Amino acid sequence: MKIYIAHVFVDDQNKAERFYTEVLGFVKKNDIPLGGGARWLTVVSPENPEGAELLLEPSGHPAVPPYKEALVKDGIPATSFEVKDVHEETARLREKGVVFTQEPANMGPVTTAVFDDTCGNLIQIVHHNA
Repeated sequence: MKIYIAHVFVDDQNKAERFYTEVLGFVKKNDIPLGGGARWLTVVSPENPEGAELLLEPSGHPAVPPYKEALVKDGIPATSFEVKDVHEETARLREKGVVFTQEPANMGPVTTAVFDDTCGNLIQIVHHNA
């Protein structure tokens, strides 16, 4: 068994597509209209285009907004992405205007940082310390 699709709820799929591809550097894999303006919109890592997909899922269900708001209020990331170097990635993303809510922090076996994805989520980046 392996992970096929993970998801983050996004407030606006068009905005999310731009952020996740143009800013973060993911590659669009699927973009299938579902009706009512919603799409099956997935992105993948360019380093592993046949790997797990991230579904940029509309936040339309009534339970989603309070859930997302509670996570953000408590500083809890919706998901986590692995990077080669958190410090370098933080600098690269900051140059693109990304706002960080947690600066790079050494957490023993890992270093992490957290940013706002502009679509209602906090996202963590992490690298494993050697």
